[in-house]
Amino acid sequence: MAVLLDNYKKIKEEIGKETILVAVSKTKPKEDIKSLYDDGHRVFGENKAQELKEKHEELPKDIQWHMIGHLQRNKVKYIAPFVNLIHSVDSKRLAKEINKQGRKNERIIDCLLQVHIAEEESKFGFDENEIVEIINSGEFDEYNNIRIVGLMGMATFTDDSDQIRKEFKSLKEIFDRISSIDSNDNIEMKYLSMGMSNDFNIAIEEGSNMIRVGSKIFGERNT
Repeated sequence: MAVLLDNYKKIKEEIGKETILVAVSKTKPKEDIKSLYDDGHRVFGENKAQELKEKHEELPKDIQWHMIGHLQRNKVKYIAPFVNLIHSVDSKRLAKEINKQGRKNERIIDCLLQVHIAEEESKFGFDENEIVEIINSGEFDEYNNIRIVGLMGMATFTDDSDQIRKEFKSLKEIFDRISSIDSNDNIEMKYLSMGMSNDFNIAIEEGSNMIRVGSKIFGERNT
């Protein structure tokens, strides 16, 4: 636990107070999460809906849970009652389902639109034109139980820091352009979630205000 807390404190010092740190606790035991919680941390990220639901049930209720992984529509119901932020809205159909589940639970669910910026085809997400089209079409105006509060993206998994920087810079430019579009009250660009354990420093330099860090805090993931 001492190593975990040391890792956490180093990253907090490194990123400063302006950047939101999402501690990615996927596959990690609740004891590790509780250790960070007892040290004052409240924002945790998971990438599987059912694991997120189980941890929510077993851990303190003031934890802010973020869903950061690819989310299937049939799994939204597991997290809709409590999730604080869904980072990975990558289709209009998923947004519609989140709105439906938000209505059932009588709450507004904050979400980020995932943008595809990486070279890998395996990454999910919209491109800029699709987001502009969604906003201009007024399609989200009818969704009263979902609020789009920013964008999320993942850079290509590579050691080429120039490529990573280029992709993050591109996402920040998209974020700025989307922010300038007049839209309904349920779209407000506040958060730019980009940067993980191996590239968060570059992401912050390029304008990220929310990073998702797992292995640099908890150690390599358990399988």
